[in-house]
This record gives sequence, structure tokens and C-alpha cells, in this order.
Amino acid sequence: MGKKIFTLVSVFVVCLSFMLVGEESFAVEKSVKVRLPKFNVTINENKIDNLYREYPLLVYKDMTYFPMTWYDCRLLGLETKWTQDEGFKIIQSKVTSSYVPYKTKHKNRNSYNATIPTFKITANGNSIDNSKEEYPLLTFNNVTYFPLTWKFAHDTFGWEYVWDKSKGLMIKSNNPQVKTVNLPKYAGENDVAIFNGFYYFVETVNKTNKVYRVKENNLSNKELVYSYEFDYNNNLPFYIRDKALWFHYHVGTAVMGSDVYCKVNDNGKATVEECGYLDFENTSKGILEIDQGTSPYANNLWLIPTGQEREHGKSIGNPNLTYGWHIVTEGTNTGYSHDGCTTIMNDDIYILASAYPIKDSEQNYIYKINLNTNETIKITNFGVENFKIVNNKIYYVKDEDQYLYSSNLDGNNEKKLSDNKLSGYYDRYYEVDGNVYYAISDKDGNLKLYKVDTDKDKEDTLVLKEYLKSIKIENNKIICTLLSEEDYGIKVFDKSGDLNLAITDQVSDNFVNGDKILITSGSDKSIKLVELKSN
Repeated sequence: MGKKIFTLVSVFVVCLSFMLVGEESFAVEKSVKVRLPKFNVTINENKIDNLYREYPLLVYKDMTYFPMTWYDCRLLGLETKWTQDEGFKIIQSKVTSSYVPYKTKHKNRNSYNATIPTFKITANGNSIDNSKEEYPLLTFNNVTYFPLTWKFAHDTFGWEYVWDKSKGLMIKSNNPQVKTVNLPKYAGENDVAIFNGFYYFVETVNKTNKVYRVKENNLSNKELVYSYEFDYNNNLPFYIRDKALWFHYHVGTAVMGSDVYCKVNDNGKATVEECGYLDFENTSKGILEIDQGTSPYANNLWLIPTGQEREHGKSIGNPNLTYGWHIVTEGTNTGYSHDGCTTIMNDDIYILASAYPIKDSEQNYIYKINLNTNETIKITNFGVENFKIVNNKIYYVKDEDQYLYSSNLDGNNEKKLSDNKLSGYYDRYYEVDGNVYYAISDKDGNLKLYKVDTDKDKEDTLVLKEYLKSIKIENNKIICTLLSEEDYGIKVFDKSGDLNLAITDQVSDNFVNGDKILITSGSDKSIKLVELKSN
């Protein structure tokens, strides 16, 4: 944190060294008296405690001054930059931050000395002659301070600016805000979700998990959604599937246990929909189940007619194939993993399948199975690590070279898309309103995000230089969670790959629904909410 605090605020010290040479060496920084405000100041609904703040707000000539620390700037949607030629630049940017109180144990005095800096200053590209300003920028405690005048706050940055005798000064910027959600402290120890006006979270008591929900506008009245006992693993992830909220958990041991899949219904209660080691999809004819036990076996694809129990299911597809696995054969060794690629298109199933018994040929091909006729058609004559279908195109990574390709639904018109190899059995590629992105990982699993350039005379575009932990796509936005050592915790990009918002908060996990990002803080497990602005 110390580096972030002083990266932007050491301008005053740097400038003193520049004053020793050239024409500006004759400029002298003037010392002025400042005091702490005797009235309340609220910034984006955060009441400032100036008495114990390392960087308190100040008053000079009856004007309130704001400290331009790393977090304070971004709270208001600002960034600052320093160069020797251009001086100190204040830029309104697509950034935001939680409020950081910079609290200390030492009580501030009522008054201090500050100085008027002489370096070049610009705000949103407009030059500021600090020597002629009625309310010049100041430096205090090695931090640059900005005057909250109507001219700057309202006219330059477009903030709401209100003075009230009883409530004091209230400033509200127009960038998205990071708001703390006052859920119980234990909520951050497991997964959290936001869906249809409710927050969902888990309380663990001994060997029991209790799933609760509370209304977004009434956090005090929690409702029990579901409860179950676990053996050793209390992990419970939430996710959205078929426009409903789901979660799953594991009971028993790894081999003898079972995965349980639950759906939250409109009445706020969850019901068990599926159990076992399997994948499943809704179809017009019923539930499609892919049995995925401890190892692949043939004839493991079943259709359970609508309204009937599992024992009434029927086998579909080619009984000589094993479905829903990615299989790797190296010499006498065979490895396999669940692929999770199965897609339903009208009455057709697109699925990964391999010949059984397992052999080097005919592994990991894409097949199409018709639900009405059971006709089983091979779409590819080569193996793929995984695939997905978006806007009537199949995207896949080939086993043989690990590059990303696309084709028509019948496998024709194949196009190689990526300049880089995609390794691992993960669908880290995305189609966002006609734009294609993919991620590649280093040996530690950290990701780099690229955008496919349709002009193949050019290389694919690296979207951001930082390494990522995870990538999510929602509402034509790309939500990237960065590694903890990076300056920002989350960066959001639009469909074209342009930055939509950078959030300073470090993140251990997040849940995205519509324009809402629910964040579990990486520092203290508190829960925070950011509402993105719709395009």
C-alpha cells in the first residue's frame, strides 16, 4: 500500500530537485497556513474523519482542499501523472475505488503549514497557472491537494456539489462506486451471489452449510434457502444457468461421494435437481445426462423424458462411443478429464465423443446427435481439446496444434483464428458481439488476454499487459480479475477491447450478474458491489 500512496504524491519532492536548474530555479514555493475543516465533508456518501486521517482534508482561504492520494483520486474517478516536460496532470479517467480512510492513531492538529507548488499543472488538458489562481493547488505531507471549487468540481469534472449548513459539504462524482455490502462477516468465507434483487451467501455451522438470502434493500431479514450436512469440503459455488440461480456441492469422499446440483426457485427455496458425477442439459424432450464416473466407458449418454424419473431414461447416440470426456493417450498411459462442452441447438446435441475401447484414432471428435431420429453425425475428423457454439459457429482448440479455430455448424468453412497456442483443457476463448478473444497461460496458470485480429497481416492484440487470475463475460463486457500484486484488482473492457472501468480493490473472488459485480475483498473478505454503467 505504501508504494501506491506515494507513487502519485511525491511530486513535490521531485519538483524541488528540478528547481535547482534552469529558469525555474528562481521560483520559490510559498508557505501558507491551512486548517482542518470545522464542518462535515462527505465524498461519495463516505463521511471523512479528518481528526485521525493521515491525509486530512484541509481548508485554505475558506475553501476545502482534497488530498490526491492513490485511492482518493480514484474514488472520484481521477488519475494523476507526472512528467518532467508536462508537469503534474490531473485526468478524469475510467477508474474507481473503495473509500480508504488512511486512519492513524495520532490526532491531527487544528492547523498546519502547506506550500504552493510551482510546477506545471493541467486538469483535463486545461493549463492551470497556479501562481494566479485564487485557490491554488497545495502540497502538504508530500501530497498534492486540489481545491474543491465549483469551477473545478462542477464545471471541469461534472461532480454534484452541495453545501448544507447542517450536513456540510457533499461531493458526488459520476464514476461507478464501490459500495460495501453489510452482509454478515462469515459471508466472505464462502461464495456469494446477487440475483433478482437478493444477495445469497452461506453460513457454516460445524458440519452444516446454511444458504441464506437477503433483499438488496433490506439486509437485516435473512431467509433460509437450503441447508445440508457435508463431510470435509464446505465449498459451495453459485452460478447462473438457464436464467436461474444454481449452486452445487459435494458430499462423501472423492470416490464414493457425489456432486449435488441445486436450483433456487422463484419462492426462494432451493431443490435438488441432479446428483452424481455427471453433466446435464435441458432439452425439448427432457433432461440429457452424461454419466461421468471415475473413468470413461461406452454408452454413457441418456435422455430422461420430461416429467419422468431417471430409471425411465433411454440411451441415445452411438452406443460404441464414450461421451463428455477429453482423452489424452501417450504411449501406454491414458489421461482424461470432463470437457463440459455439450451444447443443445434446437433438437440437436453437439457433444465431444471418442471411440470405445479407447484408442489413438477417433478421440475427442465433435458429434451431432438428433433428439428425434437419434442420427449421430461426426462433425470433425480430428480431435479437439474443447469447443463452444456461439452465434451459429463452432469454436474449438485442436488437439494436434492447440490453436483456436472456427467453423460452420457442419464443420465446413474452417478458419484458424489465434496466433498463439491455447494450452490446457479450458474454454478460455470468447465471442463478444462479433469480436473473438482468448487467453493463454504461463506455467503457473496466470493468464494473458488477446483479441483476434481479423486482418491476419497483423498479430493478435494483447488487451492488457497485466497477468490475470480469471476472465468472465457478461452483457458484452469482459471482466478481468488481476493478480494481487497488480495496481488494480479488476479491469472491465467493452466488446471492442477498450477499457470500461478499472477498480483498485484487490479481489479474492467475484460474481457477475448483468451490470453488477459482487466482489469478495482480497484483504479482509468483506463484500462490495460495483454497478457498471450500461452502454
